[in-house]
Amino acid sequence: MKIVDAHSHLWLRQDTVVEGKPIRTLRNGRSLFMGEERQMLPPFLIDGRNTAEVFLSNMDYAQVSAAVVTQEFIDGLQNDYLEEVAARYPDSFRVCGMCDWRKPGFLPEALDLMDRRGFQALAIPAHRLAGGPDGRVSLLGEEMMQLFKAMEQRGVILSLCLADDAAQIAEADEMMQECPNLRVAVGHFGMVTQRHWMKQIALASHPNVYIESGGITWLFNEEFYPFQGAINAIRQAADVVGMEKLMWGSDYPRTITAITYRMSYDFVLKSDELDEQEKELFLGGNARHFFGFDNLKELPYIKNMSE
Repeated sequence: MKIVDAHSHLWLRQDTVVEGKPIRTLRNGRSLFMGEERQMLPPFLIDGRNTAEVFLSNMDYAQVSAAVVTQEFIDGLQNDYLEEVAARYPDSFRVCGMCDWRKPGFLPEALDLMDRRGFQALAIPAHRLAGGPDGRVSLLGEEMMQLFKAMEQRGVILSLCLADDAAQIAEADEMMQECPNLRVAVGHFGMVTQRHWMKQIALASHPNVYIESGGITWLFNEEFYPFQGAINAIRQAADVVGMEKLMWGSDYPRTITAITYRMSYDFVLKSDELDEQEKELFLGGNARHFFGFDNLKELPYIKNMSE
């Protein structure tokens, strides 16, 4: 089985503002996060750099062959770094470009990311657009729809995270109807554990819409390993849209402050409630097809000193 991570993050430094509050890299893996100090990375990353090389080491250890790197406003725009990562490790990573979708006039930059800089996917953390000091940004706005049409024409993938907001989910549904050939990966497993998560899962009824589970261990953190609630949710979602529409994602590196990277998927691997074919689809087969990973490497298991 070749495993593919459909939701991860990379950055060299966090230095941004979200909802009027600063986010800054500190030391020992910590960040100033919207008014409080938080453990953003494992403490051994003392310089705060969340690099592709460290991630590749984690991937090799956990036998994960490739990963999709998306973006979030809380990390700041990482286009320059991710462009380098894609060029350096084309078989290991698919990277998403991102603009500041909160501010009108983003379309020329987005077209440049796709046409000149070669990004094959764009990320929209739309849960940050549902409200707040910057106001609500509609996914059906004129500039947004121009963006989605342009992505559809170019075959560029949309990595989309939605709020637990029925109105925003309805906007996404209408957009997907208007752009039926736009490939969309909906993140955070539809904000599972929240009220409207099954409405997000149902978006995968559209032919080119898939669901990825980035952050699912965070959402079930109170339950903790082996995340039986997450297994139940995967089973429930598969019964609605089919296992062939679901992809594993880790939300690396934030989730590995609580668990190891391997633990973010091996609770699926060890479950008796999914058969081997379902596990293979969920843990890599679907993402390999959806994101176009053609040259996945074989990674041998390396025995731990403690074994």
